[in-house]
Amino acid sequence: MKDRIALLIIISCLLAFLFIFQNYFKTSYAVIFLICFMALYMLYMYLSIKHQRRKLRKNPPVNNENYKPFISIMVPCHNEHEVIEDTVNNILDVDYEKYEIILIDDRSTDNTAEIIERLAQNNPKVKCLIRDKDAYPGKSAVLNDALKIAQGEAILVFDADARIGKDFIKIMLPKLEPKGVGAVQARKNIINAKQNFLTACQYNEYVFDSYLQIGRDAVKGAVELRGNGELIKREALEDINGWNNETITDDLDMSTRLHIKGWDIRFCPDAVVNEEGVICFSALIRQRRRWVEGSIRRYLEFAKDVFFSKDMSLRVGFDLIAYISEFLLPFWLIAELVIQTFKFVKGYEDSISTSVILLVCTGFFFASGLIYSLRKYSDYSLKDAIIQSIITAIHFVVIWFPIAMFIIFKIIFTKKTMDWGKTQHGVVQTYCEEGR
Repeated sequence: MKDRIALLIIISCLLAFLFIFQNYFKTSYAVIFLICFMALYMLYMYLSIKHQRRKLRKNPPVNNENYKPFISIMVPCHNEHEVIEDTVNNILDVDYEKYEIILIDDRSTDNTAEIIERLAQNNPKVKCLIRDKDAYPGKSAVLNDALKIAQGEAILVFDADARIGKDFIKIMLPKLEPKGVGAVQARKNIINAKQNFLTACQYNEYVFDSYLQIGRDAVKGAVELRGNGELIKREALEDINGWNNETITDDLDMSTRLHIKGWDIRFCPDAVVNEEGVICFSALIRQRRRWVEGSIRRYLEFAKDVFFSKDMSLRVGFDLIAYISEFLLPFWLIAELVIQTFKFVKGYEDSISTSVILLVCTGFFFASGLIYSLRKYSDYSLKDAIIQSIITAIHFVVIWFPIAMFIIFKIIFTKKTMDWGKTQHGVVQTYCEEGR
């Protein structure tokens, strides 16, 4: 109910702002202001990244070779019989000595439990935890159960399809060591990007997200955890009482609570965790619905703490508030177009063109950022980057806009559910075996 009331207040204020502004001010002023704001924000982020790199080149950080905490690597598993053994073998190949692997079977209906029990019997570094069939659902509950038996000073979380390089942990640790840093997120990469149109778009999304994370890290803003490849200090985990069992996006919820408590989160682009992209449209919709709903709900739940936290820095607070505009933007633009179309049909002053300009400029800034990201962090030529950015922009509008609108109305008119929407793993192996 609290989420519903908070979202209703936000939406009502947004609609009231649009109505008042359009009736008493020239819409073109708003368009000019928003375009300038977006341009300045992009320039600020770009210059911050350049400044950070130049500073690191002049004064390379000296890593503390003695910082080698014992790490508990947690891998939640639900019907992961196709991938989990290869994942464990990949992790066991890591170039680091002080760690344990905790495999958690979360009420699987296949033979996942038998596989992880066998893996635990064959390697002393591997433990397994079999949850009861009536255990509380959700990834957060799984990780909280594993935390009770974990011995690590730091917790590293992987999805069941994760693939990493041998030096993954050694690259991550220098980012985690400084006092005040609570967690570090690795760069995520889609391993089956060329499988089909959807996986290609997801790869592009991940590249763009990495660019934004690098920018947020450069300005010391609100870097966020992404679930797969997140390394967290136990001290920070205990400070926020572990994972939140009542959320459907454990990573985003934890990110916000860490920021509220004053913990920094850093992004490590040199440590890469590969994962499988979703190959079918229905599964992608379920995944994105969960991401959007979980992200919006955590803002609604912690809005008061974000505004009034004494521990969170001003830059992080501003970044968090600015980030929620990504989810309000679809509602804003659609409401703007509806209002202007109605006024146009009724013969009022024609300002629909300014709404269209705003929509085009928003798409331009998204596409230009994506082009830069693909050129900078992938091997795309300029032509290919432009083509991919256009395709991904269309994908973004088709996927994110309707989902954001749907979730807004869902939160307002329906009860909260713990619909996890598990992502299917093992598609890369199947794809290769079929020789497609």
